[in-house]
Amino acid sequence: MWEILFAAFAATAAAQAVNFTVSSSGGTATSPYQYGIMFEDINHSGDGGVYAELVQNRAFQGNSIFPSNLSSWYPIGGTELSLYNSSNPLSSALPASMLVTVANDSSGEVGFWNEGYWGFPIVESWNYNGSFYVNGNFNGNLTVSLQSNTTGKTYATAAVAVDSTASAWKQFSYQFNPTSDAPDSNNTLRFTMDASDVQEPLNFNLLSLFPPTYNNRPNGLRVDLMEAMAQLKPSFFRMPGGNNIEGDAPPYWYNWTNTIGPLVDRPGYPGAWTYENTDGLGLIEYMLWAQDLNMEPVLAVWSGHYLDSVSLPEDQLAPYVQAAVDQLEFLMGDTSTQWGAERAKLGYPEPFEINFVEVGNEDSLGDGMESYAAYRFAAFYHAIHDAYPNINIMASYYDVGPVHPPFPHTSGDFHEYGVPLDFSSQFNYFDNYTAAHPLLLGEYAVIQYDAPGVDGPNYSPGAPRAMFPFWYGTVSEAVYLLGAEVNSAKIIGAAYAPSFMNLNNWQWIPDMIAFDANPANLLLSTSFRMIELLSGTRITENLPTSGNASNPVYWVAGRNDITGSHILKAVVYNSTADVPFSVTFEGIGAGAAANLTYLTAPMNSSNTLGNEVVQTSVSTVTAGSSGAFSFTLPPYSIAVMEIGAGAVGGGWNYTEPSSREGWQGWNDWQGGRLNATWNEWGQRVG
Repeated sequence: MWEILFAAFAATAAAQAVNFTVSSSGGTATSPYQYGIMFEDINHSGDGGVYAELVQNRAFQGNSIFPSNLSSWYPIGGTELSLYNSSNPLSSALPASMLVTVANDSSGEVGFWNEGYWGFPIVESWNYNGSFYVNGNFNGNLTVSLQSNTTGKTYATAAVAVDSTASAWKQFSYQFNPTSDAPDSNNTLRFTMDASDVQEPLNFNLLSLFPPTYNNRPNGLRVDLMEAMAQLKPSFFRMPGGNNIEGDAPPYWYNWTNTIGPLVDRPGYPGAWTYENTDGLGLIEYMLWAQDLNMEPVLAVWSGHYLDSVSLPEDQLAPYVQAAVDQLEFLMGDTSTQWGAERAKLGYPEPFEINFVEVGNEDSLGDGMESYAAYRFAAFYHAIHDAYPNINIMASYYDVGPVHPPFPHTSGDFHEYGVPLDFSSQFNYFDNYTAAHPLLLGEYAVIQYDAPGVDGPNYSPGAPRAMFPFWYGTVSEAVYLLGAEVNSAKIIGAAYAPSFMNLNNWQWIPDMIAFDANPANLLLSTSFRMIELLSGTRITENLPTSGNASNPVYWVAGRNDITGSHILKAVVYNSTADVPFSVTFEGIGAGAAANLTYLTAPMNSSNTLGNEVVQTSVSTVTAGSSGAFSFTLPPYSIAVMEIGAGAVGGGWNYTEPSSREGWQGWNDWQGGRLNATWNEWGQRVG
């Protein structure tokens, strides 16, 4: 992770009345993206998280970093489990399997069980779909069941008639519905046979179980986590990393060709965060994820740099540059192209659309800056631009001061992790940045409390990081985000990172959404609530105001040309008392009604399981005789006021977006795509 630290000290400010007028002219067009999602498989957020597969270590994938093993699998009865590398494997991608040997003197029930990703959710209304491969001579029933690890109660069961041979692998499928909900996720998946039916060792591989998935997609994504993301109305989707795309060390890099096609052809990948990735969540699944939530993909490609600080020399880079170009052909090429035809064979004849490609991730770290600026970025830039001149090619790091790498029509990815002091002082940080190279704030978060003598986060092992986002840190993030909105002609959008945290196994804290195997244990953080509010009401045209936002009150105002609404977003950060506002929108007269929503919470508090600390206050504010909207906001609050189209009167008369100053994205630095249309949350609809 890359942090930019700023030392700035702000004294707590006394409350003073805030009075300003929002002009009806002189507006600037804003980025249609503004708020989005960043994803990498960290904290078991892919495998064991949003990827809905419930069986852990389903195919015994491994490599020299994470060798194949039998973790998460345990014997039942007189059974011995061993890792087996057969001369006749299930596939070249999955050479290891689990050999199940039953002792000769065994009787009754034998088999094995899986612990899942720290348990299995059992929900009565769900239909589960499972499958497994067997190699070995067996003719009899194999029973698959979901059972409580606490009480032994069986909630679901399926009898599978297996007729397998030693000459070939054969797949078997099953379905079941639980008879009732389990009170928790402390449950196991059991595979059992009668010992008398097992005459010789049997080989098993790719043992899988899926619950219902979002939009009922095969090999799909977890419903509750997708629904939570949908609440944020995200406009862009930066993936598949993050550090996870870089690879820990040679020869392991994020090779997209290993993530497509049938699961038997996906060998897995040694992820950057201490565990093997199955790559069941692969390139196509990422594209469908973006489609399902109506997000613009921001596709990261490997840039020739490993996390262990090894960068490929220039004369070895060409195959990996070609891999990136091939990846784009796979996604966007028609069926007459080599890779477009491969995509069609997988069941996706219609091309996907990619408008943003990021070359690498945080290439300024790990001794990567010199080679990135000297030749690595240029190699990818020229190859991609020559093949796809309309794609915006994004550098994986940019300074807000001097801009580099110096290529035309590029944007940059800016990451920041800090303490509240950092973010609360950066409302104006992007004011003097150039619009020629728009920034994606691809990762941001407050990760540590303010403390005496602390001017930035500590990344040392055991450092005092926050377990979950906390309220005054969240409010400081809102100050930063409003500053980005004010400068939205040059800020593409922002994404909190990391997005997810598995409460049973995590490598980074804090995170936006926490979860475990039980769908009832979904923890939406204080920062989630803040983003939900700010992203849910978008400004498409920033309007100038007569006052200057500053400590302790920050704001941005404007209009939405799709809904017709006039909008004010405001944050009260350092105030010691409630702050009275008097806000006038030119063209909006007396009696106009506005909806005011604001969030508050105790200053140091965090949302935890079963404890929502964020309070939402909703009211109607009516403009007085002078046309001013008067209201009061408490300290450490985040607010949105929206005046609907029916109440704005003459304030609704303004120019078409294409003729405004400000964001010209598709026209100015994206190569001429002026025909994109958007919904009210900045999601592309045409």
